[in-house]
Amino acid sequence: MLEVQSLVKTYGAFRALGPVTFSLGREDRVLGVVGPSGCGKSTLLRVLAGLDPLTGGTVRLDGTPITGARPDVAVVFQEPRLLPWATVRANIELGIWDQPASDRAAAVQAALAQVQLPAFGNALPRQLSGGMAQRVGIARALVRRPRLLLMDEPFAALDPLTRLRMQDHLLEMVGQEVPNVVIITHDIDEALALSDRILVLAGPPGEIRADLKIDLPQPRARTSAAFQAEKARILDLLFGPGAHAA
Repeated sequence: MLEVQSLVKTYGAFRALGPVTFSLGREDRVLGVVGPSGCGKSTLLRVLAGLDPLTGGTVRLDGTPITGARPDVAVVFQEPRLLPWATVRANIELGIWDQPASDRAAAVQAALAQVQLPAFGNALPRQLSGGMAQRVGIARALVRRPRLLLMDEPFAALDPLTRLRMQDHLLEMVGQEVPNVVIITHDIDEALALSDRILVLAGPPGEIRADLKIDLPQPRARTSAAFQAEKARILDLLFGPGAHAA
């Protein structure tokens, strides 16, 4: 589905990312990307989204190069980025502004139902909790029915309980509402709870240190020995064997 080959991204003389090569198939519903600050995680997401042009290599979705923003790729950022003067319904409708007006109402209502906010279409952003506002941001991405959903630290600003609920809700949607998700996160527990595969990046320049298949059944018990062993493996890759325990 998604093929990244020898991807390089530079800003002037600074190489922020690459070369990076990986592929993502339909069986890998959620790909987690972890790594230290400055290793190119968000740069990778922006290139995959077509928001930043790549410097070298290729990125293809279903065989078609990603050379700019496209309707079958949607992005959810760390902040909901809602227009404060517009209703929830109007904010979501921005995701399909180019579609016929006759189709938009039903699509928006379906997206609200997907994020469990069907009664909040007429609410303003200031009337929402942080978790609800982030769900509106996700609905705005889902309303286009994307082939690929890209998420950049989408739950980082939420309180711990809301964050856990949002992670569970994302797992409910993946495979039903959107085929594949790439999620950038600093939270190793979040990556392990959600991902079928995890890319561990190092840098700069950002390069793949490891591509790990996570063979743990869902839902995942975060206190289990198997979960903690996978977490220790990732921490060892990031900081060196035993360094995180010091």
